[in-house]
Amino acid sequence: MKEGLLYSTVLIHVYPTESLPADIGLKQCRSAATLRKWRASSARMRTDRQGVAAVFNFATGLAIWCSEAMTLALVLFVAWRHNVRNEAYLYWGLGFLLTGIGFAMVALRGEIPSVLSVEAGNAIALLGQSAWVAGFLALDRKRIEWWALLPPAIWLAGVFLPWVNSDYSNRVVLYNLASATGATALAMAVAAGDMRRERTRVKLMGVFILQGCLCFGSALTMALTMPSDIEATNLGGASAMASAFLLTIAFAFTCRLIMERSERHLRALTLTDSLTGVLNRRGLLGYFDGIQERAHNEQRQVAVILFDLDHFKRVNDRFGHQSGDAVLTAFARMARQYIPNNIFGRMGGEEFAAFAAVADQTEAEAIAEAIRTEFCRLPVSTGEAIVPVTVSIGIALASSIEANIDKLISAADRALYAAKAAGRNCTVTFGEAEAAAPAPATPSGNAGELVPTVDDQVDALRRMGTLSRAG
Repeated sequence: MKEGLLYSTVLIHVYPTESLPADIGLKQCRSAATLRKWRASSARMRTDRQGVAAVFNFATGLAIWCSEAMTLALVLFVAWRHNVRNEAYLYWGLGFLLTGIGFAMVALRGEIPSVLSVEAGNAIALLGQSAWVAGFLALDRKRIEWWALLPPAIWLAGVFLPWVNSDYSNRVVLYNLASATGATALAMAVAAGDMRRERTRVKLMGVFILQGCLCFGSALTMALTMPSDIEATNLGGASAMASAFLLTIAFAFTCRLIMERSERHLRALTLTDSLTGVLNRRGLLGYFDGIQERAHNEQRQVAVILFDLDHFKRVNDRFGHQSGDAVLTAFARMARQYIPNNIFGRMGGEEFAAFAAVADQTEAEAIAEAIRTEFCRLPVSTGEAIVPVTVSIGIALASSIEANIDKLISAADRALYAAKAAGRNCTVTFGEAEAAAPAPATPSGNAGELVPTVDDQVDALRRMGTLSRAG
């Protein structure tokens, strides 16, 4: 009996029930109950050979993907809660959540209504792609574009057409077209960032373009060959596996992009003054070689301009350190506007500096005087009173070939000392000869060239006008 059942099982694997020789089945099966079991087993095995095993594996794969998507969504939501200003984590987490829910609904086909499993499930999964697109746009502080919603829109616009809704192959073609659109939108969102500074974006964009080509190629192949449902399932499964592999690579590149951006942000923090937001001394000195090279290429001079806020200690003592911080921040915000193509930073305390490539001494003095006069007129409010503040400025110039950062800073510092000795709230310039000279043991308050202030020039013009009328 056992041998007969075993032999029958082997035959069931080889032949469909309808093609099994009747005499073999009757010889091996001793009762009607055994025959019914045999036929039921044969039907199950035949269906298994035609795709139920594949469906089971597909459902298992969807279940695994859903659990992974939910886990990634949870991790990204936690990351967003840690840094709520970075909305990219929120959108990416929402994308994984939506794709997980959508694919779970697809996997439950037969257990839930078809409209929820097919139409709604795939639409929700494609909406997850839209959330990923929004995440990449948010990463670069860009507004979310309308084309981010194209993937679910394409699916919903086509799936309710009778010739699409009733045909499995046509639904697969439509889904692949919508997915190809989503991959293209992802590539566009990645390309919207800084491609030159973040080279990983190029690789990430390439992965999304490849995924879009894969989905579009799969849709085109199915549209041209008009495969059967089983062939469409196999082709769609192969395309889904390839897309999942590319998505894994894209996720790895995205993590690398975030890590590179975090490293760059941390490096910027080490080079930036936390109070004013401008470069600190270390960051400022690191840009000198670039300014020198630029001046050499443009046949210009290198200027170092030092700024020192007058009587700053008195401001702190009288109005408080919070008011002093407000003065420093206001000066930094105003001064950097006058040095758009040059380098500006805080050397320490109330002292700031700028490195500039200038045509001549006149241009350097014009920059310094514009900042000085604007700062005199700048109302710095402490909440209770307006703080009167001025700034003294020292300038040192050198040719691009002979420019030395230590010598120029030393010369600018001596010029700044001369400006303070001249009464503060003024500018003193050291030309190339004075900047190249060795620093004296005791700084002289009479060295350098005192730059006439705007008020001095106006007074001089008035006196000239008075003398001409008197003559």
